[in-house]
Amino acid sequence: MASNAFTWQDLVVPADRKVAITDNGRVVLERRYFAKNEKGELVENAYGMFARIAKYVAYADVMYGASKDDASRTADEFFSIMADLDFIPNSPTLMNAGRPLGQLSACFVLPVEDSIDRIFDAVKQMALIHKSGGGTGFSFSRLRPKNDVVQTTAGVSSGPVSFISIFNAATETIKQGGTRRGANMAILNVDHPDILEFITSKEDTTALTNFNISVGITEEFMRAVDADTDYPLRNPRTQIEVERLSARHVFNLIVRMAWKTGEPGIVFLDRINEKNPVREVGLVESTNPCGEQPLLPYESCNLGSINLSNMIAYDGKKARVDFDKLGRTVRTAVHFLDNVIDMNKYPLQEIDENTKANRKIGLGIMGFADTLIRLGIPYNSDEGMKCAEQIMSFIQEHADEESSALSEARGTFPNFERSVYFKENKKIRNATRTTIAPTGTISIIANTSSGIEPLFALAYTRNVMDGTKLVEVNPLFREAMKQRGLLTDEIMERVAAAGSVQHMDEIPEDVKHVFVTAHDISPEWHIRMQGAFQKYTDNAVSKTVNFSSSATEDDIEKVYRLAYDLGCKGVTVYRDGSREGQVLQINAPQEEKKDALEDIHQGSPYLTPKKRGELTWGVTRKMNTGCGSLYVTMNRDEKGLFEVFAVMGKSGGCAASQTEAISRLVSLGLRCGVDPDQIIKQVKGVRCPNQAWEKGGRIYSCADAIAKALEKYIHVDASSPEPVKEIAKSLAETNGKGGEVAMVGVCPECHGPLEHDSGCSVCRSCGFSRCG
Repeated sequence: MASNAFTWQDLVVPADRKVAITDNGRVVLERRYFAKNEKGELVENAYGMFARIAKYVAYADVMYGASKDDASRTADEFFSIMADLDFIPNSPTLMNAGRPLGQLSACFVLPVEDSIDRIFDAVKQMALIHKSGGGTGFSFSRLRPKNDVVQTTAGVSSGPVSFISIFNAATETIKQGGTRRGANMAILNVDHPDILEFITSKEDTTALTNFNISVGITEEFMRAVDADTDYPLRNPRTQIEVERLSARHVFNLIVRMAWKTGEPGIVFLDRINEKNPVREVGLVESTNPCGEQPLLPYESCNLGSINLSNMIAYDGKKARVDFDKLGRTVRTAVHFLDNVIDMNKYPLQEIDENTKANRKIGLGIMGFADTLIRLGIPYNSDEGMKCAEQIMSFIQEHADEESSALSEARGTFPNFERSVYFKENKKIRNATRTTIAPTGTISIIANTSSGIEPLFALAYTRNVMDGTKLVEVNPLFREAMKQRGLLTDEIMERVAAAGSVQHMDEIPEDVKHVFVTAHDISPEWHIRMQGAFQKYTDNAVSKTVNFSSSATEDDIEKVYRLAYDLGCKGVTVYRDGSREGQVLQINAPQEEKKDALEDIHQGSPYLTPKKRGELTWGVTRKMNTGCGSLYVTMNRDEKGLFEVFAVMGKSGGCAASQTEAISRLVSLGLRCGVDPDQIIKQVKGVRCPNQAWEKGGRIYSCADAIAKALEKYIHVDASSPEPVKEIAKSLAETNGKGGEVAMVGVCPECHGPLEHDSGCSVCRSCGFSRCG
């Protein structure tokens, strides 16, 4: 940086400027972003934070010849779009601009090379990035497969999944800026020999908890899926084909695991590289943790989002998008993000060099759902999709124009002559300009809906520390209900219980039409909206496709195929109840929610089993064991599998007492909410000297017999008598109507509900986020 007679602190932002922050936004800023002294006391407010960021980022103009007055005018522009909540940069910029750490980027991709030295170099580099507040993405596809030769030691490799576990453990010990653990993405190419182990690596939902995982999908693989043929697995060390698998079988396994746990996601790597503007420089192997930012190894990208709900003007009472204001905001935001590249203090020299070589930025949006509501347009409609395309194409066009203007004043990015733009004779400052990122925390600051996601719930119940229950209501919904004279505590409590209004007779049809939530919207509409935004986005789109708990694997497969057909670069799905951590549901009975939250508030580390009702129902299955016939009775209540009894055909003896003990422990686990498949996994295969044969295979022990009886009960439809089928059908129909809106856990900081948002978990009460 050139020597100047003044520093960034000398730039001026008028002291009388106002900041449009809400009380909730201020709480989030105080918790996470305002500067503090050594005692942990706040030393800045919202004005001070935005002024710090604006002046520091504007100082980059000085590098290109700007005077102090010119740079101060830029700082004032930057301050205005942030203070008016029209644009908010990513969290590391809010935290670190103008402060000693100075690391301003959210997204990084690190290479993982096939040697112990390079693997642990990547672990160290990951630690440095997490410490600075960034998230990291990795491709483990270069690592040799399990049991492959290691010539230097005459041993064999443990394979990529074992090394991912090492990265996961390292992440567990590092906190980002003292606020949260780091987030990671692991990608393995679908043609890696260890792909089946990778796909199932998070079947145990307590494993790899600091990673999102995605399969890197190739065009070759998709063609094989369509043709129902085999495809090759290749050893990355030798590039030799080592095996062939059924593409349809592998695809079905991906679908099955996504149905069961929400992971893995899929990333269409060939498609990403087809659109890669610097293919001659290198190929994209991975993305950032939420999948929206493909990057080359050792690249970073800084993100920021425009608050669309602030881009609304009114002609009388008729709302419209204020494209003049939107265009000005886009241009200022692109200028801001380009400056961040120069003012950033990168954690590694390689990242500094590669980031500046391509100068990628990621301008996105938030508040899209709120915008549609203001415009009176349903999210799940052709008009909604048309609005998405109109807005995003406008943003893309103006971002390109501003980047082109910056290239005239400052020069193109250094790798320009190796890019597609050089061949097109299109001068540009930034290799990419647009990204649709998750905006969990910054959307709370901006007081708007997150990213391009629909509203998660119109209202929910929040438990405060003194035990009081408060109903939090979406402000736009509150205003609509107030205008119609329907804003009553009783109605709001019912909305909070259900999360949706689609099945409330007293709610007017025009309100139902516009106020749709994530679970009122079919998965097909979710993915169609993602495809609409992807058409006009350089990088990728972070979006969760929500499914009800009754969704089938076929439903998820249809969405995957539709995403491929619509040109999406990746897909993340989430089926309600598919993760053990999902412990709160908006429409759960109030007493159940109260019991769960009371246990948390009291600090108890233990789960309390559900009480047994007066009526349960089930089936009894006879299992042949080496000790005699075992009769396994499996009962359920209205919420699912509840208890297990196992009785030996002959009474007494050690075997009988052991089966009773196992049954009691299995029942205890079920009543505490443990996934039955996890219980089966622990008990199945336990061996004793007395074994027997049963239809379909060997029974190794009484414990093994109980596990296999459970497995058949859960997964074999024919084993369920008609009453059970009818009850399951009834529950599925209820869930399928969108009345069930579920949260994915309890916030570890304020004990509020966590929402699943764009591949991340976010608390809209306090701003806690698992990935930024």
